[in-house]
Amino acid sequence: MAKINKKKILTGALILTAAGIITRVLGFVYRIYMSNLMGAEGMGLYQLIMPVYTLAWSIACAGFNTTVSKLTAQERAKGEYGNMSLMLKQSVVITSVLGVLLTFVLYFGAEYMAVYFFNDRRTLLPLQILSFAFPFMAAGTCIRGYFIGLQETKIPAINQVLEQIVRMVVIYFIAAAFVPRGLEYAAAAALIAIVAEEIFSFVFVFIAYKRHKQRLGAVLTKTSITAAQSLMLIMTMALPLTGNRVAGSLLTAWENVLIPRQLQVYGLPATEAISEFGRIQGMAIPLIFFPTAVLTALSVTLVPAVSEAAAARDMRGISSIASKAMLFAAVTGMGAASLFFFFAHELGMVIYNQPIGLMLQLLGIMCPFIYMQILLSGVLNGLGCQMFIFRNSLISSGICIAFIIFLVPSFGLVAYIFGWLISLVVVIGLGLYKVRQFMPLEMQFSRWLLRPLVAAAAAGLVARLIADRFLLEAAGLRIGLVLAVMLLGFIYLLGVLLSGSISRDEIKRLFMATFKKAPNS
Repeated sequence: MAKINKKKILTGALILTAAGIITRVLGFVYRIYMSNLMGAEGMGLYQLIMPVYTLAWSIACAGFNTTVSKLTAQERAKGEYGNMSLMLKQSVVITSVLGVLLTFVLYFGAEYMAVYFFNDRRTLLPLQILSFAFPFMAAGTCIRGYFIGLQETKIPAINQVLEQIVRMVVIYFIAAAFVPRGLEYAAAAALIAIVAEEIFSFVFVFIAYKRHKQRLGAVLTKTSITAAQSLMLIMTMALPLTGNRVAGSLLTAWENVLIPRQLQVYGLPATEAISEFGRIQGMAIPLIFFPTAVLTALSVTLVPAVSEAAAARDMRGISSIASKAMLFAAVTGMGAASLFFFFAHELGMVIYNQPIGLMLQLLGIMCPFIYMQILLSGVLNGLGCQMFIFRNSLISSGICIAFIIFLVPSFGLVAYIFGWLISLVVVIGLGLYKVRQFMPLEMQFSRWLLRPLVAAAAAGLVARLIADRFLLEAAGLRIGLVLAVMLLGFIYLLGVLLSGSISRDEIKRLFMATFKKAPNS
């Protein structure tokens, strides 16, 4: 195997991380624009529809995306480039057929779903428009998985940024014609933008693959397995993953339908229930996920990195990667928790002009667990624990749904948030136990949680005190908030470094170990 170029590894890591940050910023700007355009009720309507999009993605390509990535990494490690190409072609055909079938099912079944499932006819037109995205989404996702498996980070990174730009440009030009006609058409405009994004994304990665194929030439045609063997490998891995994602998506869709209904039982009028749902799902939750750009990039690349290490039986290497990943997630999550807890009201008003302060505070407490779960999933997927992830997903959703059904009617959204927290703690505990069955993973709770917690509390209290006494009054709400956030971040970073929770060298080694790039052929 060719010697890995460390400069290229670091470059690849920086490219994917930068793209993740840019994409997250663009997506966040887009969400702010949409919330101002549609209001809380419009965002609630939009969020009702989005689980259908997620469900279609789960059925058509979620399992195949991870499968293509993992198998590509395995075959590349063995030098079997022809096997990689064969597996990709078969996956694209399967997912494209599934995507077309889903288009027909949703387009002709949209009225039934709008009336009987969502209980809101305003979802009919957006659902029909959304159906046209599925074939492009399915094929494009497989090709992106191929490049991730090769650890060619540039193509997925550029694609992420450009598809967000396409979505923003489309909504900007069509919003004026759609939004004045009502919330149904405002949501339809948002779905048209998604369809345009998926078409562009597919075309982009398809052209990139064609160029990649021309560069490698005949090496992609030499296979060491038959088409039947390749198909068996794909389906053996993809079906459990697909079942996991489909079950999770169905349960998420059920959650999203239940929440507005149970909020009405709690005593809110129907329109206010949809608005509250829009505030938490369309505003507060995306905000707490905003800092996860780097974590998401790490989670995606952990799958092939851990897979290759597992194939080489390098358990020590996997243990090191997993331990540092959990540490990085916990440190990032504690910093985010401090930000959302101490500046929740200002963030809600500056970004959305909506009173979501209490939601942000409660959700902010969950950040360390949410962020740790993101990276733990990448490790478990790389270890091939798809069925275990599937069971964990069912347990997590079961806990959340139980809280929605039995406690939201009495305590409102607070019960839903608390149920989500309980489910995260259970899932992370089970996940860490599973990882330790493969290797002696060092559990450093002091470094993972205690030291970052002290640093986060100190940073938040100091930044809050200075903001109240000086910054917010002297510089105004917006500029004062920006300065306070920068101050909090500086104090927190200083705190975690001085406390020995994490070092610059550990961060560098985590990225170097994870973002490995295939050597040039």
